[in-house]
Amino acid sequence: MKRICLVCIWIIVYSAAQSQQQKDSVKENILDDVTVRSQLSNVTRLNDVAGTRLNLGKKNEVLYVQGMDANIAEKTPRQIFAKVPGVFVYDMDGAGNQINISVRGLDPHRGWEFNIRKNGIITNSDMYGYPASHYSMPMEAVDHIELVRGTGSLQYGAQFGGMLNYAIKQPDTTRAIGFETINSAGSYGLLSTYNAISGRVGKLDYYAYYSRRESDGYRKNSQSKYSAQSLLLIYRLAKNATLKAELARSSYIYQIPGPLSDSMFLANPRQSTRARNYFNPSIWVPSLTADWNINEHTQLSWTLSAVLGDRNSVQYDKTANIADSINTATKEYNNRQVDIDNFNSYTSELRLLHHYRLAGMQSTVSAGLQVINNDLHRRQLGKGTTGSDFDLTLVDPTWGRDLHFKTNNIAAFIENSFKVTERWSVNPGLRWENGKSDMTGTITYYNPGNLPNSIKHNFVLLGFNTQYSFNKNSNAYAGISQAYRPVIFKDIIPGSVNERADKNLRDAKGYTIEAGYRGSAGYLKWDISVFRLVYRNRLGTINQEENGNSYIFRTNIGDSYTNGLEWFTEYSIRTGKNAYLNLFTSTAYMNARYRNASVRSGDKNVDVSGNKVESVPSLITRNGASFKLYRASVSLLYSYTSSSYADALNTVTPTFNGTVGLVPSYGLLDLNTSYRFSEQVTIRFNINNLTNKQYFTKRPSFYPGAGVWSSDGRTVNVTIGVKL
Repeated sequence: MKRICLVCIWIIVYSAAQSQQQKDSVKENILDDVTVRSQLSNVTRLNDVAGTRLNLGKKNEVLYVQGMDANIAEKTPRQIFAKVPGVFVYDMDGAGNQINISVRGLDPHRGWEFNIRKNGIITNSDMYGYPASHYSMPMEAVDHIELVRGTGSLQYGAQFGGMLNYAIKQPDTTRAIGFETINSAGSYGLLSTYNAISGRVGKLDYYAYYSRRESDGYRKNSQSKYSAQSLLLIYRLAKNATLKAELARSSYIYQIPGPLSDSMFLANPRQSTRARNYFNPSIWVPSLTADWNINEHTQLSWTLSAVLGDRNSVQYDKTANIADSINTATKEYNNRQVDIDNFNSYTSELRLLHHYRLAGMQSTVSAGLQVINNDLHRRQLGKGTTGSDFDLTLVDPTWGRDLHFKTNNIAAFIENSFKVTERWSVNPGLRWENGKSDMTGTITYYNPGNLPNSIKHNFVLLGFNTQYSFNKNSNAYAGISQAYRPVIFKDIIPGSVNERADKNLRDAKGYTIEAGYRGSAGYLKWDISVFRLVYRNRLGTINQEENGNSYIFRTNIGDSYTNGLEWFTEYSIRTGKNAYLNLFTSTAYMNARYRNASVRSGDKNVDVSGNKVESVPSLITRNGASFKLYRASVSLLYSYTSSSYADALNTVTPTFNGTVGLVPSYGLLDLNTSYRFSEQVTIRFNINNLTNKQYFTKRPSFYPGAGVWSSDGRTVNVTIGVKL
């Protein structure tokens, strides 16, 4: 019956396409050809110079979201990032509240190994205290996504992952007011609406949107309610100068269904172990940017921005084997734990790009200054109510932890592109950072005097990129860039009286080196590269003894390295009049190993040198086929991720509560279709996980709870977009 339904849907779409083709047969086909081709190949590369940024010699991708058949209502990452080799998706919330991805074997938790931006504005909640991005924009608002790998760390920040920028749609400057609405409905109570207005009035351009999404969730007790708003104003001060003001907000409440053990997952992956757990980030991102094209050789940009808001949670935070049941003594549920983070992050970025001649050859310099001032107020281990609703009320006013983590940091960077010949360019650069993070406050179970409450950041990072162009469509590139990840708030806070943090914790440091060959020829497009990522001073725990008593010691446990191959090939061809076929493969092989590292196991320290790094599959491959017939499109995507370990000890047999053990491999099939009735009306039909594969991607060691987190089985949704 399901196959018959799919065939019926395709017949309807095909018939509609043929009918529309006959109606429009008198029209020129040129514009339609251009539109369809851009939708077939929705991945490109950044220009060598873009605004005040230098991209020469760096591995990068630009993904045009609006040209995808992907499920954008629920922001399905494996579809959106399908053509980026090696993207690991931590897939535990299918409702689309947050994107959790990483590249090259890094940690995917809310993308905190990336410098994440929206329209070039930093959205990481606190770069030095909690670098995750809790801000969540609707994918319907995104025009394209820019990803610059680790060798781009000097220009944007020192992150190992590089820079990830979501560029939203721009105002419609052809009219005073335009309107767009995108509405979706789907499985498990999904209802989503996105509404935007934009236009130009005199010298002022504007774009504003409102988005709302609700879902009951795939698992029991996994309901979510999401909303987002944004206002963008662009004022043309002069022909060569603009002033841009933007205010964006996102907020959602997600009911956390709780972790499972392996036996629970096998019995029923949709079951829940918690009905009273909730997560609620509410984030504001205001910004003001001035762009000035001083002359044809020089551009200047200055941005003032902030990330303000809260990360709230109320949970009965126990492993899957401990039930959240009525306390026989009190005849009520046990009190829940309340945690609240308040973000107050402020950034000023000044960037300059200048073109000049050197020895008769064109050269370009990009330089910048970044000042960051953050105050992260963390209140944790609050004694919450015994109720079942989302309620942050405390029954005891004393917090178990009430701390401030304040950071002042200044960074400067400079990169210069020198043309050695017409075809060969070299691009050296450096980044200098100097700052300090101070922690103050109280921990009820611990003496604050024993904490490493002051951490200095003072270092220089070096980088070098080069590019050789064989012709205008292909080039070879290579680069090396140092990176670092600061000791963050959670690293220095002892979890209990039996845990201590090293007062001399060191920031993680290392480098990324890469080399590749990319280009296009006729119907073929490719980007093939190799890389090595070295990550030193990784954080972890070991066992220590003092006066005959053992304790858990959080410190730098050792190093790791990841070697890999990234392969992207795409073939697009016209198969007939108004008919097009696109085939692609996006594959990464990775070998991530520990070196000179030890971790705690029971009351012993175990050397894990040579072991695989946790949550790094050896193989991630996505392969797709798209067929377009005039205004209709059908895309099939197969995604495969090999098995991985959940701990540095490489434990294979799962524990009884599911906290460690092998994460099995999984293969997923997605079917996405769309039909464009006109330039104003589009309909999409998506079937995620067509074969209803029951799988999970990771066993987290902290939020939202240690154990197995089921990913979504088969889901279906329909999206209708209208532009007026």
